[in-house]
Amino acid sequence: MLFRILADLVLITHLGFVAFAIFGGLLALRWRRIAWFHLPTVAWGVIVELTGWVCPLTPLENWFREAGGSAPYSGDFIAHYITPVLYSTTLTREDQLLYGLGLLVINAAIYGLVLYRSR
Repeated sequence: MLFRILADLVLITHLGFVAFAIFGGLLALRWRRIAWFHLPTVAWGVIVELTGWVCPLTPLENWFREAGGSAPYSGDFIAHYITPVLYSTTLTREDQLLYGLGLLVINAAIYGLVLYRSR
């Protein structure tokens, strides 16, 4: 039971991390110091998506699930949890590249606005 709870906590943390990577730049419009936390988060997200790496939170969650008696899933967090909600197909390498570039473009636009407002 404890391992299943820990797996769910890792899942929630992972989802929060992904949401912060996508939308955290909007917080920087209001509180500029958030950028010191957000920019490394975006950098990590872009690197993971563009290189095809698996975030370390995914194997950690799988380990907790397996230790709790559940079957671990294969692939990465986005392929397992996000893609099935948004699309009916499986995550491809091209999808990952688009996600990484999209994350980069969205946040570059937001931080362009942050810089424009600060002047």
